Amino acid sequence: MMILGVAGGLGPLATACFLRRCVEMTDAGSDQEHLEIALLNRPSTPDRTAYILDRSQPDPLPALTAAVKALEGLGAGQIAIPCVTAHYFLAPLQQVVGVPILNALEEAALCLQREGVSRVGILATEGTVRTGLLQNALARRGIAAVTPDRVNQRRVTDIIYRDIKAGRPADAAAFARVSDSLLKKGCQCILLGCTELSVAREGLRLGGGYLDILDVLARASVLSCGARLKPAYKTLISVQREETLPAI
Repeated sequence: MMILGVAGGLGPLATACFLRRCVEMTDAGSDQEHLEIALLNRPSTPDRTAYILDRSQPDPLPALTAAVKALEGLGAGQIAIPCVTAHYFLAPLQQVVGVPILNALEEAALCLQREGVSRVGILATEGTVRTGLLQNALARRGIAAVTPDRVNQRRVTDIIYRDIKAGRPADAAAFARVSDSLLKKGCQCILLGCTELSVAREGLRLGGGYLDILDVLARASVLSCGARLKPAYKTLISVQREETLPAI
């Protein structure tokens, strides 16, 4: 198997969640059948959304560049970045290393296309939404993307930054309001397009109707590095949504 390089710390809980899911998805009968992973956990990397929205803020690209180059030097054959907003910098990062950097955006779009989804709601950072990273990837697969209105996008931002990144549980009522607003616009499912929302998901007891981009990246990591995938993870989405969120 190839070594998986992980440029982590963006944020730390999301990275820990990603590593665990890689382990959980691997069909291994012993320690030796799991992925070898080289991890650089660098939470000091400047905030990606802050820079995208205001170029006077510190640029995260130098830190990300140093991370992927170091991972290549450690023998990584594939690199994963468990931060969706960091994919804004994917093209320049790919230019400085000779090993593939997994593209969670394209993997998520492909997953949705295979499941026959034609209209999806996006929950992500404001930086991801404003740059159209996910919308463009979905459009290339013929999938319409719906984003929250301003009020609901603020709720998403608060869940990401004021709850998860601050070490607090996600606001379940706010999450339910945002999800319901997207479903009322005809979305067949909702894409958790920020890895902090992947962390939030674990405390929200979500049912079907969601695709978690961290699951998508973990599955791609397992397969691309040559490990066996547990059959249960061949499908990551159920279009039929169960009503498990709190009433509002």
